[in-house]
Amino acid sequence: MNRHEKYIKRCIELAQNGFGTTYPNPMVGSVIVYEDKIIGEGWHKKAGEPHAEVNAVRSVTDKSLLKKATIYVSLEPCSHFGKTPPCCDLIIANEIPNVVVGTVDPNEKVAGNGIKKLIAAGANVTVGILEKECHELNKRFFTFHQKKRPYIILKWAETQDGFLAPEKEINQERQPIWITNKYSRQLVHKWRSEEQAVLVGTQTVIDDNPKLNTRDWSGSNPVRVILDQNNRISKDSFVFDDSVKTIVFSKYENNSSTENTIFEKIDFNENLISPILNVLYQHQIQSVIIEGGRQTLQSFIDQNLWDEARIFTGRTNFEKGIKAPIIQKKHTIKTTIQNDELFYITNHD
Repeated sequence: MNRHEKYIKRCIELAQNGFGTTYPNPMVGSVIVYEDKIIGEGWHKKAGEPHAEVNAVRSVTDKSLLKKATIYVSLEPCSHFGKTPPCCDLIIANEIPNVVVGTVDPNEKVAGNGIKKLIAAGANVTVGILEKECHELNKRFFTFHQKKRPYIILKWAETQDGFLAPEKEINQERQPIWITNKYSRQLVHKWRSEEQAVLVGTQTVIDDNPKLNTRDWSGSNPVRVILDQNNRISKDSFVFDDSVKTIVFSKYENNSSTENTIFEKIDFNENLISPILNVLYQHQIQSVIIEGGRQTLQSFIDQNLWDEARIFTGRTNFEKGIKAPIIQKKHTIKTTIQNDELFYITNHD
């Protein structure tokens, strides 16, 4: 690992401190180096707050060293005014002569303009250090800006004999029937805190009355996305409690939207997934966990609109009920959580 890679690796480590808190901004880390020693570092913590480069510059005790230093940043410094001033201007104002960038920003508001601005100001700019790793760090941000849709994570739990749920009995209470252990369930709540939205279909809400929040983990609740084509879901369901931003897709016009519950009319044709993703893109949602049910999950799989899947297998057997989705298990990593198995599957060649 050469010198540039060593410091970009540190930028990535710093950036990860902002996992789940920077939306809609990317995670970014920055270090400032003088004579092969880090004299300042920082990361972006939250949208509207200072960017990584600002925090790194502020952390430098002897500002006179900046004119002889190198600033490393995992993502191209911004060149436009948003909620904060351009980081390029800060670098130029402090006369930092050398800038090393992990990867170019895919956001059309930046997209190479930051690099051009720095070069025009006389900076020595190096681009493309640990580029693959920097891209992986912000795969949600890159997917959103390059594919114009959220990063899609499929998640479900199935029994040893391949069922999502048992057959429902008449008048059965509306609550989940757990397949996995409490540690696996807590992990799901951690995942929800890291993504912007969680999506479920009609039957899941009717059967289980889920809250879709992060009550077993410390972190922000995701936006709840509900498919309710024919307005079948009871209004006393938890998803309609207005406690969390909730987007409800229906085929009917609905004027009962509130500040936190938004109804979106779409055409529920066989190509259902694309309109859903288009609306989520308009809502600036960069990532979504698809949590069920089977028909919803299988629709994303069949249209090949997913980026990764996280599948739990518990120790129980149902013998009959609702079968789990069918997915090709390539590029799979397996781990265990006590007696549960967890499969991570990525959808790439």
